[in-house]
Amino acid sequence: MKTAVIQFPGSNCDGDALHAAQLLLDQDAQFVWHTEAGLPQGTELVFLPGGFSYGDHLRSGAIAARSPIMQAVKAHAERGGFVLGVCNGFQVLTESGLLPGALSRNRDLHFLCRPVHLRVENTSTAFTGAYTQGQVIEVPIAHGEGNYYADPETVARLEGEGQVVFRYVDNPNGSLNDIAGIVSERGNVLGMMPHPERAVEALLGSEDGRGLFDSLKGALVSR
Repeated sequence: MKTAVIQFPGSNCDGDALHAAQLLLDQDAQFVWHTEAGLPQGTELVFLPGGFSYGDHLRSGAIAARSPIMQAVKAHAERGGFVLGVCNGFQVLTESGLLPGALSRNRDLHFLCRPVHLRVENTSTAFTGAYTQGQVIEVPIAHGEGNYYADPETVARLEGEGQVVFRYVDNPNGSLNDIAGIVSERGNVLGMMPHPERAVEALLGSEDGRGLFDSLKGALVSR
């Protein structure tokens, strides 16, 4: 799976994202700087990593969502290409309109950095097919603005259409309905606050994030 990891000024999880992609998806995965106008030929997955793009000025992800590369990312998503946004990447996806809702300050106004438990709510997506329904996995978080919010109608639609794919077992940040990760209506764009790329090797304390990357590999084969 040819993978492009987008780098914005202030990204700090881009190395983690590239390592996980090279380890599990694509040995030739590469960085793409945010000022580029297009994605590498044959890109199948765009990975928007965590960090503090543009120092979180205005709002987390707001300026990055307007970087030149995002036009190509949007076009990629509209063609049905896979897009994965983790932490700040999730914030960029909501700010760019690729996913609904918004991420606001954590409930207790503290930066949180620790492992959390997630329940897999929908295994029929390209990102979750390798998990089992209701499986509980351990994945780390590292965010100050991970409190997911959307209007009641949007939340009802996400729940009704099975677009909530990961849910916190013990909600750390106040997210509505314990939402930790959602997919787009077409199911090809995933945004999540926890970091699966930091849970792909036993040395890191958990390998539970591998299922997401295994799922993507399987989805590509079945296309």
